[in-house]
Amino acid sequence: MTDRETGLGRPRKRGDGQTGIHGDGDAARDSGKTTREDGETSHGDGQGRGRDETADERADRQWQDLMQEIRVVQTGVQILLGFLLTVVFTPRYESLGSGDKAIYILTVVLGSLATGALIGPVSFHRLVAGRRIKPQAVAWASRLTFIGILLLLTTLTTALVLILRVATDNAIVPWLVAGVLAWYLLCWFALPLWARTRHTSKRGE
Repeated sequence: MTDRETGLGRPRKRGDGQTGIHGDGDAARDSGKTTREDGETSHGDGQGRGRDETADERADRQWQDLMQEIRVVQTGVQILLGFLLTVVFTPRYESLGSGDKAIYILTVVLGSLATGALIGPVSFHRLVAGRRIKPQAVAWASRLTFIGILLLLTTLTTALVLILRVATDNAIVPWLVAGVLAWYLLCWFALPLWARTRHTSKRGE
């Protein structure tokens, strides 16, 4: 049988003295690129160049990631807002001072705004479905989600102020609230921004 019939290429000498076999994967090996199972293209220099996907595929993946994030945040907002809405119907509410009632009203309004912002992406997607503007929908949904997170931060802060004013001495409330707020800012913004700056590779290098 000939080499062509057996499907084997002719041995060739490589520059490093090793003997290789010609095959379909030689071009990829010579260029130093390999395709990994996660869809990313790996280069010989060890630096990834991103996922090998179209704009529509990227938008679909980003949308799924965003929906998972929204589900986590929505759960916390719904529980918090549900609790706040029941406070006004308790006997304890009537004993609150005017300042505490104002904080309570502000907290409920902020919680409602956060809920609207976090549910907004679902309504946005439903109204533009089939219009072939998925990348734009992802961008707007991401903005609404970030606004919802900021509103959730303010809601949690004002709710903490109200609860601590009722539960403990007013003198230590600002310190406790400041400490908790600093923790929120660290976990939600400072650490992600630090990781983004520290570990994100520059494009085009």
